[in-house]
Amino acid sequence: MRHTDPRKAGPGQNSAPAPSAPGGLLDALGVAAVVLDAKGRIALWSPSAEELFGYSAEEALGEYGAALMVDEKHAPLVKELFGQVLEGASWAGGFPIRVKGGGSRLVEFRNMRMLDEKKNVYALGIATDQVTLRTLETDLALSMRLISQSPIGLAVLDTELRYVLVNPALERINGMPADEHLGRRVADALPFLDVAAIESATRQVLATGTPLLDQYVVGRTPEDPAKDHAWSVSYYRLEDTGGQVLGVAISVIDVTERHRATTEMNRARQRLALIADAGMRIGTTLDLRHTARELAEVAVPHLADVAAVDILDAILSDRHNASAPADGGSSGPAVFRALAVKSAYHTVASRAPDPAGNVARYDPDRLITQVVNSGDPILVPHLDEDSLRRVARDDASAALLARAGAHSYLGVPLIARGNVIGTLSLIRARTQAPFDEDDQLLAGELAARAAISIDNARLYRNERRTALALQRSLLPRRPPRQPGMEVAYRYQPAGSTHEVGGDWFDVLPLSGDRTALVVGDVMGSGITAAATMGQLRTATRTLTALDLEPEDVLRHLDDVANGLDQAFATCVYASYDPHSRRCTISTAGHLPPVLVHPDGRAEIIDVPTGVPLGVGGIPFGTTELDLTPGSRLVLYTDGLVETRDDPIDARLQALVRMLTGPRHSLERTCDLLLHSVRDPDGHDDVALLVAEVRANWDMHSRS
Repeated sequence: MRHTDPRKAGPGQNSAPAPSAPGGLLDALGVAAVVLDAKGRIALWSPSAEELFGYSAEEALGEYGAALMVDEKHAPLVKELFGQVLEGASWAGGFPIRVKGGGSRLVEFRNMRMLDEKKNVYALGIATDQVTLRTLETDLALSMRLISQSPIGLAVLDTELRYVLVNPALERINGMPADEHLGRRVADALPFLDVAAIESATRQVLATGTPLLDQYVVGRTPEDPAKDHAWSVSYYRLEDTGGQVLGVAISVIDVTERHRATTEMNRARQRLALIADAGMRIGTTLDLRHTARELAEVAVPHLADVAAVDILDAILSDRHNASAPADGGSSGPAVFRALAVKSAYHTVASRAPDPAGNVARYDPDRLITQVVNSGDPILVPHLDEDSLRRVARDDASAALLARAGAHSYLGVPLIARGNVIGTLSLIRARTQAPFDEDDQLLAGELAARAAISIDNARLYRNERRTALALQRSLLPRRPPRQPGMEVAYRYQPAGSTHEVGGDWFDVLPLSGDRTALVVGDVMGSGITAAATMGQLRTATRTLTALDLEPEDVLRHLDDVANGLDQAFATCVYASYDPHSRRCTISTAGHLPPVLVHPDGRAEIIDVPTGVPLGVGGIPFGTTELDLTPGSRLVLYTDGLVETRDDPIDARLQALVRMLTGPRHSLERTCDLLLHSVRDPDGHDDVALLVAEVRANWDMHSRS
């Protein structure tokens, strides 16, 4: 343990000592001063001597000291010692002194010779009560022993915040010998710590006298600059027995292990929370790019500063043999399509990965290629110039990463159904800690969860494309012009994140210049619904050729649907005769058509609803109405009017209001209905048919 005189300034400080108030230790000892002349008579007597021995100055001055204060049996020894002191020897020790009143007291003496300007010899005696002295010595020895042997780091700072005492434990904690502390301020001795906080706490304790306990300090020491250490620091103001402020005592306990355990526990909690968050946030839709963005957004900023999600371009075409098996075995280059890039803050590093949507080829030496070829994660805790080039797509990207301070890389494969479909690439730049094995495990867990969602989105996209292509191939390219009627139509699939439905429409010629208008909706979605739609549409065209009434067509279609595997559909079938201008309508569980009169009024046609096709055994009803030139029939599927929140009656009234009023062309009407009536979310596909009765027509003009 080392300590220094607090009056001595440290390096760079003013070396002149400043006056200070009297210390309290001398007061606690009650030190007395007595001066004897050469004959042994008392020449000077201090007030403390009166307190210690009981004699006043008037009673003591001029008296022989030995006769006044020493028992006769000790007189010879006292005279001998007195003579030695006058000759120049010093003497120290305990001696029994007779005090006023007849009692005795053990007193500790320090005796020495003194000379005045005339060379007269005197003896000075400094005395204190021996019991009091021994008690203080014992307390001091115990304190110093405790300080020197304590496993707790202890220091004393003076009122100028300079070290005046440092014990061995604190030397070990700070990684510096005591000599490098003493006389220096905290900011000079320990610049690697948060010295502003430490000095602020010290000044607060100096000013208020209220201790500050268990203050948490985290920093790095010169002996271990690569790792964080933690200490619990407490501050106490030091005062002497008179209340004078001496400085601040600081106790320091190394709690690094507890800090690391707590940090690991917090990291574990954060990992669990991140995994739980990933389960909630990743895979909320079946949109491929949206799912990739969700993965990148979960990884940043909790796991990385920059995240990039890339998928093998070949598997987007459903060429499974182009993906790498999860157990590795591939060694060639790889072509990726970038799906998402996310950064925690604005940085040039976000320009290093391929922009979303771009396709890039990576050679076998690139780390991203090695990840998909091996099926294993690649962790590079510390990036150097060579590894940066292997992370980046080219030298320009490597320069961007270096400029951003990228220092650690982690790449994990996206594995779904036994095949590697892409990678999650992570970069740290501003985050000081490099990636470690725990980060690798966490990234692997996130990638595993996301890979299934990404692959599901990919498979859905391929299936949706197939179903949409099938459905479009089954719909009429352009319905033929029919006598006495002009027709406009639209088919609009569901939004990109929803499945293809089984909606269809048709315009079919009948005998006697009549026209059949058909709109249907197969329940369900996907390829199965599209295929069922194709079968029902083909059956409808066949039955129409038999010149059947609308209710009979629906009855036969009901039988056809019964013969299919759990196929149900709604349908509206209308037959229009341009000679009589009579229209006959039947429905099978379908929403009713809307009639728009030439004067702009619109109304829902009251038709028997019927049951969906495929239920079987229930007859269908028919409604007949006369149409005048300029009248319009609007046939549609439920995707035009249904929403998740509004009642269907309210939505049908909204359709009627939209059709009421000034007239637009048939094509414009179709566009307005899709834009203004249809739910913006587009959760279902739409088939729409608008037919207008023409006033004049030529039966030979049919195409």
